[in-house]
Amino acid sequence: MHHTSRLEVSAGAYAQNIEFLRTRIPPTTQISAVVKGNAYGHGITQMVEIAENAGIRHFSTFSSDEARKVNSAKKQESEIMIMGMLYPEELPELIVQDIQFYVFDFCRLELAIQAAKMVGRPAKIHVEVETGFHRTGFENSDLPQLIRILKENEVHLALKGICTHYAGAESSVNHERVRGQIIRFREFKNSLEREEIYFERTHTACSAATLLFPETHADMVRIGIASYGFWPTQETFSLLKHTLEKENQNPLRRLLTWKSEIMSFKKVAKGEFVGYGLSFCAPRDLNLAIVPIGYSHGYGRNLSNQGQVLIQGQFCPVIGTVNMNAIAVDISHLNEYTPGEEVILIGNQGENEITVASFAETSHLVNYEMLSRLPSEIPRKVVD
Repeated sequence: MHHTSRLEVSAGAYAQNIEFLRTRIPPTTQISAVVKGNAYGHGITQMVEIAENAGIRHFSTFSSDEARKVNSAKKQESEIMIMGMLYPEELPELIVQDIQFYVFDFCRLELAIQAAKMVGRPAKIHVEVETGFHRTGFENSDLPQLIRILKENEVHLALKGICTHYAGAESSVNHERVRGQIIRFREFKNSLEREEIYFERTHTACSAATLLFPETHADMVRIGIASYGFWPTQETFSLLKHTLEKENQNPLRRLLTWKSEIMSFKKVAKGEFVGYGLSFCAPRDLNLAIVPIGYSHGYGRNLSNQGQVLIQGQFCPVIGTVNMNAIAVDISHLNEYTPGEEVILIGNQGENEITVASFAETSHLVNYEMLSRLPSEIPRKVVD
């Protein structure tokens, strides 16, 4: 089956990123590959294969449906951890499949215990602590009840981890808040240990905390955006670059290339409007190429008269409104062109590049949002 565009995902770039990240953490600290949001748009199935080949043996998902995809794709004895959504009726199946999950309130904890009793196997849980992010996690006031339940049900619970999430480690404006979270987490963990409640792993660090707060490395770090070749923010790179071997050289490589092709051509006379409405009037005679991607494919409507693509290694601006299924680009500066010719929406062609960062900035999105919006229907191919 043919598709109007395709994504290529570089296994070599991922392996290089993981190699760099391992230089920033102790050799005993495990990396959990975060594959939520369809692996940040790269494709869960493809990224599990790539990550396992790079030595990854732990995966973090947001939801149970993502965990099942990882479970179907993995070829190694890799662990799977759900950080967010699951349904009570799924718990027995998740426990039988050895899929781990966060517990962050007493409702889920009690449901996990009931399901463990039902299937006759302990639930593998990670206790999440509220330290200041104020989204999910047990509060300090929950400690007495939490200690009692964990002690009374130790045969039904495998305490795989204790964890928290930092509120914006990627930006220095949040760093005082993050330091407070680090202190509160340690105090909570110490309170449990005084009651002889211990966990297999401690993990609190996302990509930004891993890179900027070495004291958070602990037993495992949860690496998402950095493994795909992106700094959590430009500020993260600025704060870190003085520690790099080559200060101004980015050690991270992008995995993703988004390609389409020219569908047809159109000549437009000076003074004519292009596409819907009056957003673009040709200032001169133009030659346009029609490319069969649009906002239904993740190429945002806010890229109308703003976006660029690469054809023959040259930048070609988007002309007029981005349609549901097509865009028009100005190719008047190209000498020869043919239907079916390659169009780069994100990636390199010749000496030029359209980065996700430049794409995201043009469309007023952050990298995370732009990547995760790429439809899962677009075919993804693993390349070297």
